[in-house]
Parts: sequence; C-alpha cells; structure tokens
Amino acid sequence: MKTIDKIPVSKIQRASKLVQTGAKVGVNYLKYYGDKLMNSETEAKERLNQNNAEDIYDGLKKLKGSALKVAQMLSMEKSILPQAYVEKFSLAQFSVPPLSAPLVAKTFKKYFGKSPNEIFDTFDLNSVNAASIGQVHKAEKNDKKLAVKIQYPGVAGSIASDLAMVKPIAISMFNIKGKDSDKYFKEVEDKLIEETNYLLEIKQSKEIVHACKHIPNLEFPNYYEEFSSERIITMDWMQGEHLSEFTAHNTNEETANKLGQALWDFYMFQIHNLKKVHADPHPGNFLVSKEGKLIALDFGCMKTIPNDFYIPYFELAVRKNINNPVYFKEKLFELEILREDDSLEEIQFFTEMFHELLSLFTQPFQQEEFDFSDPKFFGEIAALGERYSKNTELRKMNGNRGSKHFIYINRTFFGLYNLMFDLKAKHIKIQNFNNL
Repeated sequence: MKTIDKIPVSKIQRASKLVQTGAKVGVNYLKYYGDKLMNSETEAKERLNQNNAEDIYDGLKKLKGSALKVAQMLSMEKSILPQAYVEKFSLAQFSVPPLSAPLVAKTFKKYFGKSPNEIFDTFDLNSVNAASIGQVHKAEKNDKKLAVKIQYPGVAGSIASDLAMVKPIAISMFNIKGKDSDKYFKEVEDKLIEETNYLLEIKQSKEIVHACKHIPNLEFPNYYEEFSSERIITMDWMQGEHLSEFTAHNTNEETANKLGQALWDFYMFQIHNLKKVHADPHPGNFLVSKEGKLIALDFGCMKTIPNDFYIPYFELAVRKNINNPVYFKEKLFELEILREDDSLEEIQFFTEMFHELLSLFTQPFQQEEFDFSDPKFFGEIAALGERYSKNTELRKMNGNRGSKHFIYINRTFFGLYNLMFDLKAKHIKIQNFNNL
C-alpha cells in the first residue's frame, strides 16, 4: 500500500482538502443528472453513491484523525447510509494508507529522543495496520513480541477545526436546531480528544483488563508504560484474525455462540457493573484467536454512564414500563427526548416514535435467550430507520433532543448488535453476566 510522507496539519490545509473533495462530489452530481437521462434512476443513484463514497473516503483518508474517525463511526450506521458508503467507510476501521518509515522514525525521535531500533531489539518500520487515529507496528524486546501503536502527527491539534467543518453537514443530516445543540458536538469533541491521549488510554486499558479478565473466552494484551508516551502505546502482539474476516468464512455455530456470549457478557458487565463502557465496538477492535477466543483491543474511547442517565435508560428496557403511557412519558422527559418547550404535536409524535423504536430495539432484553442471527429482527430495525429518515413530518420538527449521553451509548448498542449479527450468534443468555 502507498505510504504517506506528510499529513495536512493546519486548519487552512485541511479545509482546502475538504473543498477539493466537495468539488469532486459536485462533478459526480453533474454526471448523475446526465446518467439519469440515459439509464434508470436506480442505476444512476447507485453509481452516484459509489463515486461519492470513493471520493469522500479518498479525501478523508489523507486527512486522517477526527475526519476519518467520523467516517468510521458512520460505517457502523448500516441502517442509515447507502451500502456503497458503508463498504467504503468501513475501510477506515483498519485499512488506510500508513505513514512512511521516515515519518515513523521522526515521531519516535520526538517523543523518546531515540529511533525505534534504539529502543526495541527489532522494529518493523512498515506498519501492519493503519486506521483513523494511529497505526500499528511489530516489534520485539527481550524475546517478547510487541505491537506498537503510533498516533498520526497533528491529529490531536486538529480535532476542533475538523469538527467545525463537519458540523454543518451533521446539523443538516440529523435536523438539529436550537441554541443548546453544541452539547452534542462538545461530547464528540471531548471523546475524540480523550482518544488522542495515549497515557489515558493505557490507564483505561489496564483498568478494563483488571476488571474483565474473569469473563470466559475473553483475552486482552498487556500494556508497557516504559515503552509508551502520550502519542505511542506499546502492548503485547496478539495473534488472531480480525472479527470481520472471521465472520466472513466461519460456519461453526458453536464457535460463533461462544464468541457471541463472550462479547455480550463483556459489554453487559461493563455497562451494568462498571458503569463505564468501551464505546467503539467495531470489528477492527476485536480479534479471534486460533483457540476460538475473543481478543479485545483499543480502549481509547471509554464512556462513563452517570446514574441519572443509566437508571431511566434501562428502566425503558422493561416491557411493562414501555407499555405504561404515564411512566413512559415521564422517562422520556428525564432522558431529554421530550422537552418542556415541545408543542403538543411534538410530544405526541416523539412519544409514539420512541415507543415504536424502544419496543423493537429492546427485544433482546425482554427474553432470557436471544437469537442475534435472526435477519427479521435486524430487517425491522433497518426498515424503521429508513421510514423515519424519509418522514417529512419529522424533518419539520426540532431534531435536537435527547441527553448528550445517547451519542456514545447508542453507538455502543448499534455497534454491538451489528457485531452480534455478523457473528450469527444464537442462544445468547442475556443475563449471563450476572453470574460471572
């Protein structure tokens, strides 16, 4: 794969890259209008989506950092984006052009005052894995195989300006209005800043390993602070296959169930016992070992769940509460889904909308055992998302609603559900984590 010798760092450089990408998208639309005259609209729209996805991804992968992280987050929204975008943006999880060897060496000199080969017994200057915020290299020290994650230069300093450029698109996409909408963007910004703090990531990683190492069929790397800094992390090299690669060929139902149960227990234990959760559940953060165990990596994005959100959120996972109109509405106000300045029309619309959404989305919690391989369940979620995305009545209303905590908690559950479906995990014991 072609390497990158430099990354645009200044606000002007990064903005100009996005402008170039926007110009390409504009040309694609001109082609689309001509294509519609010659071919069916479905075919023309499919080509438009493919061309736009390719050009947008191509622009973002050169920027890296938070711009590419947004693409990675969007790739998990399978029920919202056209398939062309999901396929292209999913590459941001673990397949983007890496930094060149000289730039890697320069980064080590900056943080350790030494080259990588002066620190490790062996160090491969060619990365084995490149994603949105950093890339991974193989190394050895005292006969121990290590993975060294290096953050791309300039990523931490460009988060605020990147999000400012993305903000108008997000406001339009999610119909956000009102003066207090900044709380959502601040939540994303704060989390992205945390993800660039590798010293914090090491601390969080060691805490998770200590708290969750008892969960069956789950493994973690060890982390080495003496070979780490605020922009470099060194951990054990974990041998395994990326989860998405494993699910593409696996036909062993027993292994799928074992991995699915480990994944589910891992998330439920964090959410309900630790009240802090790994909020980045995409396939690039999980490996499957030769022994059929799940390996969890990368704890830069951890979401703390405050009690005033946790309690009403999970009270609405109980069927009798969902079906109690007075209680249900009360919880919607607590979760800021309903607002005091809502009109009667908005209250009725969003109460009905969230009743339908939660009745469907919380189905796994209504049963002792759930089949996450059931395409009917996921088809209904996708159909519901598509129906509301096209709802003209919804577009007229203020989409600025819900606690800021929804952003990463919903991302966690959507990502988890998608991973469970990809695994084709059946017979998952929903409350099993209580027995661990």
